[in-house]
Amino acid sequence: MSKLWGGRFAKNTDVMVEEFTSSISFDSRMYRQDIAGSIAHARMLAQCGIISQDDARLITDGLNDILADIEAGNFSFEVSLEDIHMNIEKRLTERIGPAGGRLHTARSRNDQVALDTHMYVREQVAAIGGLLFDLEQAVLDIANKYPETIMPGYTHLQRAQPILFAHHMLAYFFMFERDFRRLGGVWESADIMPLGAGALAGTTFPIDRELVASELKFGRIYENSIDAVSDRDYILEFLSFASILMMHLSRLSEEIILWSSTEFSFIELDDAHCTGSSIMPQKKNPDVAELVRGKTGRVFGHLMAMLTVAKGLPLAYNKDLQEDKEGLFDTIDTVKFSLTVYAAMLRGLKVNSGIMRQALKNDFSNATDMADYLVKKGLPFRQAHEVVGKCVAYCLNEHKTLADLSLAEFKQFSPLFDMDILEAITIETCVAARNSLGGTSPAQVRQAVTVAKSIMEKQQKHLDMYTKIKL
Repeated sequence: MSKLWGGRFAKNTDVMVEEFTSSISFDSRMYRQDIAGSIAHARMLAQCGIISQDDARLITDGLNDILADIEAGNFSFEVSLEDIHMNIEKRLTERIGPAGGRLHTARSRNDQVALDTHMYVREQVAAIGGLLFDLEQAVLDIANKYPETIMPGYTHLQRAQPILFAHHMLAYFFMFERDFRRLGGVWESADIMPLGAGALAGTTFPIDRELVASELKFGRIYENSIDAVSDRDYILEFLSFASILMMHLSRLSEEIILWSSTEFSFIELDDAHCTGSSIMPQKKNPDVAELVRGKTGRVFGHLMAMLTVAKGLPLAYNKDLQEDKEGLFDTIDTVKFSLTVYAAMLRGLKVNSGIMRQALKNDFSNATDMADYLVKKGLPFRQAHEVVGKCVAYCLNEHKTLADLSLAEFKQFSPLFDMDILEAITIETCVAARNSLGGTSPAQVRQAVTVAKSIMEKQQKHLDMYTKIKL
């Protein structure tokens, strides 16, 4: 088959080279973006008097027919035509004749593919933003469902201090909130139109880039034609966003896996979100959490691959940049699936509040509060720390907890202890006392929920803006 660029060549392309350089197997998913961009380009060419209005109408009608064929499954993509752009243009020319050959006036595949990818990423930001929003709501729903549940807080995976379970879950809400903000940055970088840059230097034709940008609802236009065709920052930013998001999901997955184990039994996952064993009948495996944790490495890999591709490229376009798409598309699919299944899993999660509370009865999570008690009685913190440390050591030798000690035993370690010490170190008192801004007290957690709801109201406005821009 003759190539659309074949005039300079005396030999046909080797079949292996065709297969190696072809991108149609993966960039065909951008057919709607490619057709929308071509229609906008054709209308602009006619508006500027570069092609006739009749040709523009033929091109537009032909492209719409091709769009209908693709969506009906009646379009065969050919590897020999390399990519989505040439597959569509070749079919268009076959259908409408010479007018189809005028479509590529004043553009290159370099700025055409950049346009398609910008539009595709922008569209996926809207879709992923909606899924991330739903995940945040699922986390917030859990916090609201268990407002009084107390659990052990950990550092180094060792019991540290008692906290509200809602406080723990809200930590993830605010991680995801930062992810949403990073996604907004991806939107801003994707919302720049590259078409009109040509291969790298612009075009000799009197085009109107603002007209195309307006039709395709872009907020900005690239100021530099070389940058327009070589920029992949928005893809790197998306992969970076996705990597951080998946890291957050992986951290939560690790906790869900631990909490759902028999050793913890803090939570129980719904049967619908678990699997069993082919050999061990008793097993209930947290596969969703495990797979998300595993897929995180896959997303990290795509970020590193793209950074490596881009790091040594001279300006402007190089074929290496074709490697930007498979990792991008796989990351988009992975993130969308992970967010969808994760929100469903969280909504089916059951918290064993009694077991969480029971776990605090046999540890020393209230030791810091005992030290604070002594500080409030006038003892310097370092001395108070030492006193409580000796109390803990005594308890370990006597197989007791701090709450088991009598006043006489307390006074062996400091005369500052009085009858109010037992109330001061109850788990409920320890939690309620941490009323500093952002702390785990019920009052602070209620305030955090209010803040979270306000954040989501603002996020909804961003989502409304993203979803208004449709092809």
